[in-house]
Order: sequence, then C-alpha cells, then structure tokens
Amino acid sequence: MNRYAVAAIYKFEMARTKRTIFQSIISPVISTSLYFVVFGSAIGSRITEIDGVSYGAFIVPGLIMLSLLTQSISNASFGIYFPKFTGTIYELLSAPVSSFEVLLGYVGAAATKSILLALIILATAHFFVPLEIAHPFWMLFFLVMTAITFSLFGFIIGIWADNFEKLQVIPLIVITPLVFLGGTFYSVSMLPPFWQTVTQFNPVFYLISGFRWSFYEVADVSLLTSFCVMSGFLAFCLLAVTWIFKSGYQIKQ
Repeated sequence: MNRYAVAAIYKFEMARTKRTIFQSIISPVISTSLYFVVFGSAIGSRITEIDGVSYGAFIVPGLIMLSLLTQSISNASFGIYFPKFTGTIYELLSAPVSSFEVLLGYVGAAATKSILLALIILATAHFFVPLEIAHPFWMLFFLVMTAITFSLFGFIIGIWADNFEKLQVIPLIVITPLVFLGGTFYSVSMLPPFWQTVTQFNPVFYLISGFRWSFYEVADVSLLTSFCVMSGFLAFCLLAVTWIFKSGYQIKQ
C-alpha cells in the first residue's frame, strides 16, 4: 500500500477543516447546544426522567449521533464530489493510487473529523447536564464504527451525486428525520404499539439505542441487536463501494 498517497489525501482533507472551521466545528456545536437549551430546559421541566435518567442527560447520546451521522456523510460526500466538480478527479484517477488507498484517505479523514466533533460535543454537554459513561470502551466503539460506516455511506453519495442538490438531499431528507424518529428525544417504549413496530424498521434507532446503553445501561433493544444492525449496514456499504470501483460507476463527472 502506498501510505504516502493515503497520507496526502488524508492531510489535504483534514487541512480543509482548518480552512472552514466555523462551518465544520463551531456551527454544529452551536446547533447542538441550542438543542440542549430548548429541549433540555423546555421539555426537561415537564419530563424529569426517562428510565431513571434525567431528560437532559438522556438526549445527549442521540444529539451526538445526530451530529456524527450528518457530519460523517457530509464530510465524505463533499470530499469526493468536489474533485469531480472541479475536474481534478482526473489527476487522482491517473495517479498510481489504488481504489483502496483513495477510499482510505477520504473515509479516514471524514471519520476523524466526525469523531473529533462528537468528542467536542460530548465535552460541551458537560456544561449543560451531569454525564456519566458506564462503558467507555463500548461508547468509543460505537462512535468509531458509526463514523466509519456513515463516512463510507457519504463516499457512496458523493460518487452518485452529479450536482450539489443531490449531495444534500439524503442527509437532509432521509438521515435527519431517521435520527429524530429513532429515539433521540424519547424512549421508544413511550410510543403506542403501532409506532413502536414502525420504529423497528429504522436502522438509526438501533445505533442510538446501543450508543445510549454505553452511557447509562439503558436501551430499547439489546446491545447484540444494535451491533448486528450496525455491522450489517457496514457490510452493505463495503459491498457497494467495492462494486462502484470494480464497475467504474460514475466516478468521473
């Protein structure tokens, strides 16, 4: 493996974060802080606890997941789409760099940026609510695996998209609603039976449930179920990326 090529792509993508630090870091942190203020104060005054956890602390894992998913997809999709848009993708395709090395550079940088953002939001949450992490290993495991999986998904979107509208449609129209309806602000057990059944088909629900368990040992489904769903989606993304590179599907714009 050409580690210099991977490092070059990785460093370039990480440097872009420094150039757009307000959009990449400050803006998501401010947005998440507003969720803490609005939901934690307004709704928290009416719903004091869920499953023995204060409402403000209960929503922290879901809000971290909201930022982690959207930023992982956004970072990876824009990273690979922009060279297509500017035409510099041809330089990458003609360079002695394998598909795996390209994938490793872009996805690695996107996942790193998302994880750093998630940790900053986690630190920010301490200013609003008291937090405790029952299982730090599982918390980091879900954090890293989710970032890698959805960075892969974002990479696929970036290759599929042929304009900026398509680049934003899935994160805004699909991912964000799935996070909000996946138990970010409530326990699924609070829903009527019909909507509990509907929620079972939301893959993000399992990620939030497993991630919340790592904090408070409170979950709507078992840890094994969450792990299996996440592993299944990761396998799907890997298969999709493999097919894209083998077939050469729309890599060039």
